[in-house]
Amino acid sequence: MKIASKDNPVRLEWLREQGLRLDAAPYLSGAFEARKLLERLPVAKDRLGDVTAGHDGGIFNGPKFSRVYVTDPAHAVPFLGSTDMMEADFTHLPLLSYSKVAKKFPYLRVEPGTTLISCSGTIGRMAYVRQDMAGIWSSQHVMKVQPDARKVPSGYLNTFLRSRFGVPIVASQAYGAIIQHIEPHHISGLPIPRFDPALEEEIHELVEEAAKLRADFQAGVVGATDDLFRTAGLEELIDLRWHDQPRDLGFEQRKLTPFTLRALNYQPKARRILDALRDVDHRALGEICVGGQLSRGLRFMRVDGAEDPRYSYQLVGQRQAFWLRPEGRWISKAKTSREVLAKDETILVASQGTLGENEVFCRPIFVTGAWLSYAYSEHFLRIRSGDPDIPGAYLFAFFRSEAMFRILRSLSTGGKQQDIHEVLRNQIPVPILAEPDRERIAETVRSAYRKRDEADQKEDRALKLLEQEVLEHGAS
Repeated sequence: MKIASKDNPVRLEWLREQGLRLDAAPYLSGAFEARKLLERLPVAKDRLGDVTAGHDGGIFNGPKFSRVYVTDPAHAVPFLGSTDMMEADFTHLPLLSYSKVAKKFPYLRVEPGTTLISCSGTIGRMAYVRQDMAGIWSSQHVMKVQPDARKVPSGYLNTFLRSRFGVPIVASQAYGAIIQHIEPHHISGLPIPRFDPALEEEIHELVEEAAKLRADFQAGVVGATDDLFRTAGLEELIDLRWHDQPRDLGFEQRKLTPFTLRALNYQPKARRILDALRDVDHRALGEICVGGQLSRGLRFMRVDGAEDPRYSYQLVGQRQAFWLRPEGRWISKAKTSREVLAKDETILVASQGTLGENEVFCRPIFVTGAWLSYAYSEHFLRIRSGDPDIPGAYLFAFFRSEAMFRILRSLSTGGKQQDIHEVLRNQIPVPILAEPDRERIAETVRSAYRKRDEADQKEDRALKLLEQEVLEHGAS
């Protein structure tokens, strides 16, 4: 239940401005409070539309268009939707036909320094475009705010927009019934407070440093996977081109086992990957996880708790586990077993879902650093090495590959909601490299995740600097 802040209670003048509307919604969303605070600030303020530049004034989304998905990167552009933009790893973005999108809508190509805002469905989610995202196109459900570098630092503008002053005002402009929307003209008048240029530049630099660290994270995890497969002599599995291979039609399978009669579990394309893995030094996944863990998470009753890490865990589900920052509900620590947490260097594989190409089912995440404080739902397959010579970070470099994704999909079992076959997953062959190679690859992954945590800290520092400045001026 939301209540008004004692430091800034609802005032009679607010009620008058709302036509004496007495339901709580307008006053507790945070938008009204944020607007009033910004109005009181004794500093210069610019309209958002006055500090942007580019296509259509620098605040724009895009038209509806036919999406033609392709599989060949040579004729495609990576495509970013309003949920995809929240992800930490852009390796598996869908590909759209270059001729159908890029030629017709060149302005939908995201530019570094731009702030992306979800403008359809869930309103107000934001992401900052870093250098390695150049070349990605976005959907019409993503609004772009391109700053004019001569008027405002891009990192400062992004920090204000995603602050507790910017997000409520943006979200409050939504219209619609079932599916809500915002349009560029709804936020062009948003007031941007201007402070000491040195402070704005400091905030900008923190955001830019965070963006660089996130790009390094992306390069690190991709490089670790490539390193593993090249060192193992499995270069052909790096660029798998799964959909370019002939379809598995009319195959036969001998020596069936009593564990499964499902044709998908004997898929020839997946079997060819498994055969290639068995041709190099390897060990079965079940053997590696003896003394560790290879099982689904704990089922538990979810009792909501305060949004305070002292008393509650933030619960992460399958979809938000792949985001830079999860937005899961908070559950009471007193009513929840500590088994919902994950131990350091545990791999969590989304293990319930459907077989759609863009679904997270069978995609993995790696739990370390700051993410050790989160609770995780029972819908993850938890993989933790029981052999100290085979680090979890090394296993993750293997599990995040396209080859492993296709293998795990081939082990599906169930009806509408698929799961990963309990027996077959134990038999997955894991390439075992020499110890120096394993440690090098593991350290590459660990370094990448340390940079990701550092990026979070820098963004948090930028946000804290801005909010302190706003509140200090607002109190004066």
